[in-house]
Amino acid sequence: MRLRDIIICCVCILLAVGFCIGAGLQLDSINRQRHDMNLVIDRPEDLPPSLLLATVATGAFRGLAVDVLWMRADRLKEEGLFFDARQLAEWITILQPRFASVWEFHAWNMAYNISVAIPATQPDQRWRWVRNGYELIRDEAVEKYKLKNITLYHEIARIFQHKMGGVSDDVHKYYKLQLAMAMEPLLASEDNQLDSKDNRYFEALAEAPISWRQVNRDPNVASLVNALKSADPNFADDETFVGNYLSLRQNSLRYTRAAGEAIDDFRGSDALKNFDLFAKAYYLRRLWKLDPAMMWELNDTYGPIDFADPNTHLPLDWRHPDSHAIYWAVKGLRIAAEEKARKIEINETNTDRIVNHSLQNLFRNGKLIIHDVPMEITGEDLSQGYQTRTLKEVFLRPDMRMFESYNKSALKNIEKYKDDRGTYESMRNGYRNMLRNALFSFYQLGHKSQAQRIYDQLREGYPDLPEFKVPLEAFARARFLEEIESIDITNAKEQIISLLRESFFLYAIGDDEAAAGRDSLARQIHDYYQGKYLDENRIDLPEFNLLKYFALRDFLDDMQFVPQLRLSLLARIEIEWPDLATQLQPWKEQLEEQKARITQQKMELIKSY
Repeated sequence: MRLRDIIICCVCILLAVGFCIGAGLQLDSINRQRHDMNLVIDRPEDLPPSLLLATVATGAFRGLAVDVLWMRADRLKEEGLFFDARQLAEWITILQPRFASVWEFHAWNMAYNISVAIPATQPDQRWRWVRNGYELIRDEAVEKYKLKNITLYHEIARIFQHKMGGVSDDVHKYYKLQLAMAMEPLLASEDNQLDSKDNRYFEALAEAPISWRQVNRDPNVASLVNALKSADPNFADDETFVGNYLSLRQNSLRYTRAAGEAIDDFRGSDALKNFDLFAKAYYLRRLWKLDPAMMWELNDTYGPIDFADPNTHLPLDWRHPDSHAIYWAVKGLRIAAEEKARKIEINETNTDRIVNHSLQNLFRNGKLIIHDVPMEITGEDLSQGYQTRTLKEVFLRPDMRMFESYNKSALKNIEKYKDDRGTYESMRNGYRNMLRNALFSFYQLGHKSQAQRIYDQLREGYPDLPEFKVPLEAFARARFLEEIESIDITNAKEQIISLLRESFFLYAIGDDEAAAGRDSLARQIHDYYQGKYLDENRIDLPEFNLLKYFALRDFLDDMQFVPQLRLSLLARIEIEWPDLATQLQPWKEQLEEQKARITQQKMELIKSY
């Protein structure tokens, strides 16, 4: 080899070594930037084995493999082969765990496509896939991989609001029931002195110990824990202890008698109260990924107002899908707000809409009751006759206390998008339609002053619309005819319950003829709607008598009517329907306490003068 060639080779080697050293010196800076840009999920040693193997095995060809999988998954989806597409999507999430669209697609496919591929006669299997959809994003993308992207939170919120809270799925009632029954045991303290109707309960949950180690530092709680471990082998494992404790409190027959006796030995003690609060807060954090402190905050911001004190917000009903939708939507909006010098994107706009729509849904369907419905089941032969079995079903009714929360949130969002003409006008139109519905609901319930305030708000905000230039009574008549012509399940339920509540109001003040007229009209609307949607089980109404009972309960709970008026209704019921009066005894006791309290306040006011 000539000298010139040797020199060139040496220079090239030296340059290569220099470039390698230079690149190595830049590595720390590059890694810091990757962390700052959230391009690194975790340290390699903490990655799941499947992701680590896929990352190492595919190397530089990972992008090509992902492209092929995406095309294949999309083709399977179009062909209706959802289960196969699900498997491919799992591989894609392993290969592309940082991309929100991968998780969004996977969750949507399970909650919407795979779930409805299962017959409606298997609601438990459908529910499993809906649950898998939101748990995938919540537990994997958000909790495990720490992804912070508003798209993910929007998708979780959408599944709760639309899939579970809406009526588009044939078994939506089953979804609502499963969520409500799962949440209900977590929403009351051990001694029932605090529950989900009192924000002090959520304050106590927020202040409860976070870890098992913290709660065990209390020697009295440690005694309770040791007693349960000695009483039943199911409590030996600390990882499953809390779940078994909550299960024991719901159904002691699943465990030994000694376990139930151990609870009885501590009943009424501070140890049991403290551990019970810890267990429920722990389950909310670990299983549902809900922060009790944030739940408490959202109650104070979006909860229904207390008519006795309009400045006070009562807690949201966390058994309701729309409350969960608000939680996840707000979390996503807060993450979007953390970005500096940001521009509002479509996902943020849609997430704001979810908050508004959920508050609107809570106004129109926010009161949730789990009711036992007796069902007659035919035996295998005629000699067996009929067997009666009780099934649980969820019923939703309007919650008028949610209007102010919706109103404030909607006005805030309209102001937020005032520079985006299209979104601004769209939100104003939606807001106008909601006010029209709310006005009519308050008017029919007899709250004419509240209806007039909303009507004045409409006139001021939309001065050019001719429909708001007539008197309130004329507008209400026109609105009634409009709703009857295009009736859906929400409008039908609102109309019937509103008319029945007005009927009870008229009955309480002695106007029996007008009360009978409202009752008859409500029955006609019920029969008309049921005849129109005879074969649509997913959007059918409860029986008329059951709606009438719910309307009566709503009237008795309505703090906008004085206790004396509601007591006068109960007095008439005691005479004319004594059996019903027995069921309503708790309401009578509450109203008498309210009346006595108001009388006492008046006496103290007189004395002060």
